[in-house]
Amino acid sequence: MHLATIAKQQPDKAAYIMAATGQTFTFQDLERGSNQMAHLFREIGLKRGDHIAILLENHPLFLQICVAAQRSGLYFTAISYRLQADEVEYIVTDCNARVFITSRDQQGIVERLLGKLPVLDKAYMLDGVHAGFESFESALETQPDTPISDESIGTSMLYSSGTTGRPKGVLRQLPEGVWGDDDAAGMFRVLYGATDESIYLSPAPLYHAAPLGFTLIFMLGGMTCVIMEHFEAEQALKTIEKYKATHSQWVPTMFVRMLKLDPAIRLQYDCSSLSCAIHAAAPCPVPIKEQMIDWWGPVIYEYYAGSEGNGFVAITSEEWLAHKGSVGRGLTSVMHICDDDGNELSPGESGTIYFEGGGEFEYYNDAEKTAESRHEKGWSTLGDVGYMDEEGYLYLTDRKSFMIISGGVNIYPQETENLLVTHPKVMDVAVFGIPNEDFGEEVKAVVQPIDWDHAGAALAAELIEFCRDNISHLKCPKTVDFERELPRHPTGKLYKRLLKDRYWADH
Repeated sequence: MHLATIAKQQPDKAAYIMAATGQTFTFQDLERGSNQMAHLFREIGLKRGDHIAILLENHPLFLQICVAAQRSGLYFTAISYRLQADEVEYIVTDCNARVFITSRDQQGIVERLLGKLPVLDKAYMLDGVHAGFESFESALETQPDTPISDESIGTSMLYSSGTTGRPKGVLRQLPEGVWGDDDAAGMFRVLYGATDESIYLSPAPLYHAAPLGFTLIFMLGGMTCVIMEHFEAEQALKTIEKYKATHSQWVPTMFVRMLKLDPAIRLQYDCSSLSCAIHAAAPCPVPIKEQMIDWWGPVIYEYYAGSEGNGFVAITSEEWLAHKGSVGRGLTSVMHICDDDGNELSPGESGTIYFEGGGEFEYYNDAEKTAESRHEKGWSTLGDVGYMDEEGYLYLTDRKSFMIISGGVNIYPQETENLLVTHPKVMDVAVFGIPNEDFGEEVKAVVQPIDWDHAGAALAAELIEFCRDNISHLKCPKTVDFERELPRHPTGKLYKRLLKDRYWADH
């Protein structure tokens, strides 16, 4: 059903609610606001296939901007506000954005971008203005609130880190057809029992692919979404109870945080309205998932997929209890497990996970990375390693290039290694993930100093601060250890596993 139809039939129904403030936007508000933005994009000269970039916190207008881009046939790139200025500059430049939209809340980042960004058609700021930016609200005041005449289907082009540390944009072809003609939430109705009366809770940052994609699908399917501005464990439980959320999406770290609350606190909240709690982004420790099912009941659903959209693997609570540790079976494509030579492996053997028959994608401006993701038979991979059992259930065992998953966020250590090795006191460095009770993994650096006499707490603190000054804090090591020499092959290959295994021996 088209958004205009929903707005006409149920104008006062809440499309989304900001959890902390209770600020509510009805479907009529969403229809009118996104139409005004679509008209503004056309006035600027944006046409189907053009790109915009968004750097926002979970702002009340975040979703309207994305819907406006969707109905204008544009690519929209949502950028993490946790990145440093240089990282934001790279993404805005790489995605060829013609319009950049941010907020006063992000001034600390964007003021360092002035004079560095490519030539943009427009740079807008919400909630005030700063040098080099125009007021987005003022630009909308004179725009019509009716649909543009040439609506078409746009989509996101989000960035995920590459194995070299540089982010890569996941480009999918724009869908054909008329925007709003399909049932946006059709698959969710089948998989997760969603109905027109469902209340979807999103506790995560909207710049992430899954929270943004799921929220838009539920909302454009005519359902009400509740958006938490920031995740906090007890507040999440309060929000479930207050809004009687029926559906929600989490990462395992959030489960851990909620479970660590004093039982007298967490058990006082009524979560019985939840019929579906979806989680993804990182494998969930078996004991944590067992506790969640014990607490919330068999309403925990897991899936494995990527922004690339080349496959979707899912599992219910009942299936998981019979296949503990699995992320499920493929729903939209055929899975293959292959060795490094591309040969298919038998059940129980670990290898690279490939998808056959899923959606097509490429990595924007990077033909080499696109080629690296392809099997000679045309299958594609996210670069993950796992195995399947005899029944076709998939288990994730590792990530290629030692990718670190901390709190549901993918961190590739190469970028951190490349930075640390430039420090004048560092001869060699290895960065990898080590166990962390709350986040699953945390970033560890093992350094070979030029002068062993410098090894110690002072240099460790200096190197951590050096990282925090130059890259996103999420990518920075929490701790630094020292070795007199790192295990390298004469060809230069670092045997990182020899280091990493010491820290994982008891896990």
